[in-house]
Parts: sequence; structure tokens; C-alpha cells
Amino acid sequence: MTHKEIVNATINFVKETLQGAEGGHDWFHIQRVFNNTKLITKEENVDELIVCLGALLHDIADAKFYDGDETIGPKMAAEFLISIKVDQSIIDHVVRIIENISFKSSLDNKKDRFNSLELQVVQDADRLDAIGAIGIARAFNYGGFKNRELFNPDIAPNLTMTKEEYKKSTAPTINHFYEKLLLLKDKMNTETGKKLAENRHQYMLEYLKQFDHEWNGLA
Repeated sequence: MTHKEIVNATINFVKETLQGAEGGHDWFHIQRVFNNTKLITKEENVDELIVCLGALLHDIADAKFYDGDETIGPKMAAEFLISIKVDQSIIDHVVRIIENISFKSSLDNKKDRFNSLELQVVQDADRLDAIGAIGIARAFNYGGFKNRELFNPDIAPNLTMTKEEYKKSTAPTINHFYEKLLLLKDKMNTETGKKLAENRHQYMLEYLKQFDHEWNGLA
């Protein structure tokens, strides 16, 4: 198969697999990350097939929807790529991207963590979709999906969470901004990612300011 055929087959697989998925982790999320990836790739010297496949398959089975099992997504991605006869070295790289892309993976402070420019590009593309207007919408969509409070002034954000604490958190959605979303701007890897994150970060700050005013009857 040509690179284009591999990508198109992967798009079809992801669309079918994610039918009915939660709105913040559905095909449209994947499509936005895929588009962000292509935008960042223009400025980076990367293996475009690996980057495309990493973007398309990074949330094929998000652990939060599988009782925290982080092995299902990489396994599902590998089995699919094997089925369409993708080179094993490419499969291995894509699987490592899926295993290491998430924010929670950065909380365990491993010194020997896998890294590559391809991972950095896909990670930035994914993080861009977690901030700004889309990020706000996704946060509250997931909070509603999990029946979480919008905000509770008696529950302070936990800014020193471990990976396991993060996975088990049931905190109000507003806390998620302080525990993750507002931290992403400074975790971007690429210059393009950093530039794109600035405006989205400022948008979230303005939103939180307005939210606070309305919550306290000031606006």
C-alpha cells in the first residue's frame, strides 16, 4: 500500500471504531488533532507517515473509557497496522507514541521515557485540542459525561497529583483547568505548537475570569 492508502485505510478504521464515542474523544477530535499535526509538520523535519498514524490512532481506545487499562489502545493500533501490512519499525514507533502521548504519563517523572520528534509533534497537536474554545467545550462535555460538578469552591485544585491520583480524580470540571489545561502552554514541544498555544491559553484565562465573576454575582 502507498502512504496515502495506509492513511486513508486508517481514517476509515478510526471512524468506524469511534462511532458513538464520547464527544470530546470521538472522530472529530481525531480529525482536529490530525489537522493540527499537519500544520505543525510544515515546520518540522519528521516522518510524515508516522506522525499521521500517531495522530489518527492516539485515542483509538483511551484508557479512561476502559477502566484505566493503558494497554488496549496500543494493542488495537498495532493489530490494525499489522493487518494492513505496515512496516514493523513504523508500527513500533506509532505504538510508542500512543503509550507516551498523554498528559498523565508526564506525571510519573520517568527519566528514561521514550521521546522522538514525531511524538513531540503529535503530542502538541493533541494538547492544542485540549485548550482554547474547543478545550473548554471538551472539558465540560466530559465533566457532564461523568456527572461531575461544574465547580465547588470547597474543593481546591490538586496541583501536585501523581499519575494514579490524576487517573482516579473526580474533581469538578473547573479544577481540571488548573490541574491540566492551564499547564499545557508551557509543556508544548515545537515552536509552532508554542505559538498556537498562546492565544488559546489567553482565551481560557479570560473565560475563567468571566466564570468567576458570574459565579460570585459580579457580572
